Amino acid sequence: MSIEDRLSALRHKHADLENQIEDENNRPHPDDVAITELKRQKLRVKDEIHRLSA
Repeated sequence: MSIEDRLSALRHKHADLENQIEDENNRPHPDDVAITELKRQKLRVKDEIHRLSA
């Protein structure tokens, strides 16, 4: 897998995590623990994207 392919996959995952966070926030009773974990995952993906882009 090339770096470009990996970056593309990570960007897709980042967008998917953003959608999951938004979906959870739009529920009648959002799960704060789940949101926190999703945000942590999203940050790890963002850091990986940044590291590979440098």
